[in-house]
Amino acid sequence: MKIAISTDNGKVAQHFGRCSQYTIVEIEDNEVESKNVVDNPGHAPGALPKYLDSQDCDLIIAGGMGRRAQGFFKEFGIDWIIGVQGQIDQVIEDYINGSLESGESLCVRGEGKGDGTHRH
Repeated sequence: MKIAISTDNGKVAQHFGRCSQYTIVEIEDNEVESKNVVDNPGHAPGALPKYLDSQDCDLIIAGGMGRRAQGFFKEFGIDWIIGVQGQIDQVIEDYINGSLESGESLCVRGEGKGDGTHRH
């Protein structure tokens, strides 16, 4: 299982597409096999689902995500958990232990740092 977690300053970012980075974690037999932090390559409709699919991600964890993005992820067969907050390492541990709780999307349209939106 490969998971991409929207990341800002070591915490789950409020908006999956406007985060500064993704923490990509590979988990096998309830153990972290690898953990890499990669920069957000840029936010544009459909681009991030395609990028995270190319990274072989099976699941996205984020504070929030719009319905359009959810539709793109569904097309790639990638699931998501939203409404998540907290430190990345704790979120990973909670996921492995089966205690990660989802909730309502935390992002508000147009909100976010805008990281990745001006990259070429």
